[in-house]
Amino acid sequence: MRGLDYRWIEALDEIIAQGSFEKAAETLCISQSAVSQRIKQLEKWLAQPVLVRQSPPKVTPAGQKLLGLYRQVCVLEQDILPQLNNDGADKAVSVSIATNADSLATWLLPALAPLITPGKVEINLLVDDEHRTIEKLKNGEVVGAISQSAKTIPGCQAVLLGNMPYLAVCSPQFYQRYFAHGVTGAALDVAPSVAFDQQDFINERFVHACLGHDMQSEIKHSVGSSEACVKAALHGFGFALIPKVQIREELQQGLLVDMLPEYFVDQKLYWHHWQLESGLLKTISESIVSYARHALPQ
Repeated sequence: MRGLDYRWIEALDEIIAQGSFEKAAETLCISQSAVSQRIKQLEKWLAQPVLVRQSPPKVTPAGQKLLGLYRQVCVLEQDILPQLNNDGADKAVSVSIATNADSLATWLLPALAPLITPGKVEINLLVDDEHRTIEKLKNGEVVGAISQSAKTIPGCQAVLLGNMPYLAVCSPQFYQRYFAHGVTGAALDVAPSVAFDQQDFINERFVHACLGHDMQSEIKHSVGSSEACVKAALHGFGFALIPKVQIREELQQGLLVDMLPEYFVDQKLYWHHWQLESGLLKTISESIVSYARHALPQ
């Protein structure tokens, strides 16, 4: 992008990271007026605002795209320059990845573990719904994203990782209380359910797909993490859709009941990443894909 000075975007990045022009100036070791001048130059070059000047400052959609570009360049520099300089003592490369909570709770950390041991990479995991993680890649917030979407975005490619089957489960006591006469649509309307948050509709999709019933739970608990969904089901908070890979022991020990053994939701997962990768970024992609294909049903 001809004429773009990356010092302008560096200032924008620090303003967002530090929450103010003053603290960004301290971090960059320049005056606050110099930080303001860099933002003005960036906005003049772009011909539109990059910041909403509030407390704390908020980046505009245009500014977010530039931050994405800047962070991609930073990752590439961190990965490539030490090789060119023959400087093996350089600081760790910071890499941001978007993931859904269930992958994080099951197979993702073991997939990344071999890369962490040498101390050459700093991982920043951004957790979101598997339908929304790809937006973080699109906005440049991350270098890769685990998503249910097979549709690629420009400059990136999607690799199938495998399937993640979800089972409808609950505690034996909960089953006897609510489903003693069978798992029906009417019984599911009355039985409390457990979900990641109020925008998580996997329970409703499961019931509609399996029983043709539009479920309206009287009580829907939101617990905010994949691990908490398991614990809530174990403690009888309600029934939940949980990845089979996450609860194999609980099922074998009879701590959880598979409510409808003949049914499950099979969600395909994809790894979205830049097409042109080298060095550490390529190694990360290879490690994620390789481990997932062993851990997840194909």
